[in-house]
Amino acid sequence: MDHLNLSKFCIRLGDHCLIMAHRQSELCSNGPFLEEDIAQINLGLDLLGQAEALLIYAAKLEGNTRTADDLAYRRSERQFHNFMLTEQPNTDFAFVIVRQYFMSLYLLKTYQVLAQVDDDTLSGIALKALKELTYHERHLSMWILRLGDGTDESQQRMQTAVNELWMFVGELYEEDALDLLAQQASYAPKGEEMKSFLMAQITAKFAEASLTIPDSIYMTTGSKQGIHTEYLGFLLTEMQYLQRAYPDAKW
Repeated sequence: MDHLNLSKFCIRLGDHCLIMAHRQSELCSNGPFLEEDIAQINLGLDLLGQAEALLIYAAKLEGNTRTADDLAYRRSERQFHNFMLTEQPNTDFAFVIVRQYFMSLYLLKTYQVLAQVDDDTLSGIALKALKELTYHERHLSMWILRLGDGTDESQQRMQTAVNELWMFVGELYEEDALDLLAQQASYAPKGEEMKSFLMAQITAKFAEASLTIPDSIYMTTGSKQGIHTEYLGFLLTEMQYLQRAYPDAKW
């Protein structure tokens, strides 16, 4: 891949991690109990670190005409390319777990491929992230089982979260021109490969957790072209406030 397209690829992946990290940060002091509160924030810190590394590298590939902070705080809603799934609100703890579980599987597969590329920077980011995502997936799987196969109420809340969030899963294996370029350069798994991986993991885990994959075949699309749900605008308003109010401010 040329530098321009590789930069776009890194920005897209960095956007997924950045928006998820912000959603996780909202759980600070709002976890179900203290230990889990800290655990969820640590998941967010891992994702924020991955976002920073990817956006720094993207800026470098662009020739340092923009910084990682510019990419995070000075782009508008339509200039972000994160999956719609990542921006969905923390409706309740079940929604948090289901959203993060789906994304942990996507990132795990993505980083497994990136860890094999010849680019030392990207493979280094991926190898570190793989260690983190392995824990994320294990921790979130525990909660899938604990809540899905728990009380009647916890099972109902988990199934509701699955039903509401399922329509966003299709974007995780949807392909566009940039994805095809990344696949040709062995920087990303093919869409069908990602879909097979996701469905195998989710089907097996849901069977253990007494959860059902919805019958609905409708899937959202458009985030790769900058189209988002209403939630991203509100998220960016909060996340970007300081930099928008005091541009170029120095501590």
